[in-house]
This record gives sequence, structure tokens and C-alpha cells, in this order.
Amino acid sequence: MTLEQLRTRIAELEPAELEAPKRAAVATVLRPRGGELEGLFIRRAEHPDDPWSGHMAFPGGRQDPEDATLLDTARRETLEEVGLDLGRAALLGPLDDVQTHRKGLIVRPYVFALEGEPALEGNYEVAEVLWVPLGPLLRGERDTTYPLERDGQTWRFPAYDADGRIIWGLTYRMLQLLFRLLRP
Repeated sequence: MTLEQLRTRIAELEPAELEAPKRAAVATVLRPRGGELEGLFIRRAEHPDDPWSGHMAFPGGRQDPEDATLLDTARRETLEEVGLDLGRAALLGPLDDVQTHRKGLIVRPYVFALEGEPALEGNYEVAEVLWVPLGPLLRGERDTTYPLERDGQTWRFPAYDADGRIIWGLTYRMLQLLFRLLRP
């Protein structure tokens, strides 16, 4: 699927908007590469107070009072976290809001299309910045599970293996929203 076809499908959506006292936004940045799409991901830095510490994610974060909209939040957070000014990217549109495991917090993913090879550098919140080919994930070639141990019990969650980096949880759920649009 081309980015233009994806833009058309996103424009036809009526994204579900959830109400919550705390809101966040992420930028799902896509670029064409070798006939397929790549997505921009970060691996979050390890921090004991961060519930998503060390996880694979899209750039983004909580809405600040100075952010007029969640789109402003996605743009600001992406610039802060990886140094990417989304003014150079085409906004394709929002996906459905996603409820987090933390009560009262929702995340809105915004999809952007980008051409070229921008210089990216993670800030203190980011351990790694990388482009991940989406085709193998979409086709099920990188399916795996993520084991989570709690209270002596192991839970297994659906996930993707991106060259040894596991994408699961909230980011996995956002990818599922995107993949529904990318499938023929």
C-alpha cells in the first residue's frame, strides 16, 4: 500500500475519541523504504518511576498545558525525544484513542509520512531510536509473545520481534490499528 492510499483510508475513518482526565499523544512516523514502509520507534530509557521503562514505543508523551491540541503534543514530544520536526512530515491523520493500563490515561496516535533520512538523536528519555520495517510485522513473520510475571504467575501477551527488541502492550495495540488500514 502506498502512503497516498493510507492517507485516503485514514481520511475515511471516524476515529474513536475517548474522554479521560489525562491525555497523551504519539507520532507514528512512516517512510517508504525498499518498496515497503518503515516505522519510527524508540526504546525508552530505563527509569524506575516510568511504567513503560525500557519498552519499545512511538515518540510521544503526555499533553502539557501549553499544548493547544493532542496533535501539538505529538509534534512537541517527537521534537523533544528524537529531534524530528514534524513540520517536514505530512500528517495523514489520527487513529482511534487507546486506553492505557493506567486508569484515566488515553493515548491518541497520529500518523505522519516522511521522505528521506532525517538526522535523529534521542534525548535523556530515549535509549535508542530506530526504523523498523513494517512489512514483516504486518505479514505475521515477526509474531512472538512477551512474558510478564506478576504475583508468581506468568502472563503471555502478543508481541512483535523487531530484531531482538520486543514490541508489545500499548505500542502493539496501536500497530494493530494501523495494520487494519494497511491490509488489503
